Amino acid sequence: MRNAALKGRDRAGNPNGPISSQLYVHLIFKGREPLLLGALRKQTHGYVAAVLNNRGSAALKVGGTSDHVHALLRLSKNHALAEVVEEIKTSSAKRIKTQARGLGGFHRQSGYGGFWLSPGVVDSVVKYTDQQEAHHKARASRRSIAGF
Repeated sequence: MRNAALKGRDRAGNPNGPISSQLYVHLIFKGREPLLLGALRKQTHGYVAAVLNNRGSAALKVGGTSDHVHALLRLSKNHALAEVVEEIKTSSAKRIKTQARGLGGFHRQSGYGGFWLSPGVVDSVVKYTDQQEAHHKARASRRSIAGF
């Protein structure tokens, strides 16, 4: 039977069983300015996690700094990564604009980084996401020292 898998059957003509997937993604996207400060950052991370979960893509960890967001997720088999990213970026930017008077001009940078992960590195990426503030402070210190 040609193209049997595409018609919902295996090569022997039997119906295919349920499809299971474990597509882990480390997603990174930026804002144009470092405006995610204090409570707004925490609220934004919670909002991004809720959007992911509502789309059927489990948010395993969301974190970041004042100018970018890291999200570790298990992508739904029903949605393309680009669709999920577009919804997260658009809806979170709209929400951020409503949170304070000075945020009306908030915009995300175009583009994003999306990296497929093997299940064995998920815990490492959770730790990396948790340590973003310290990681970026250390990088800034190294850059300023290198400037001397």
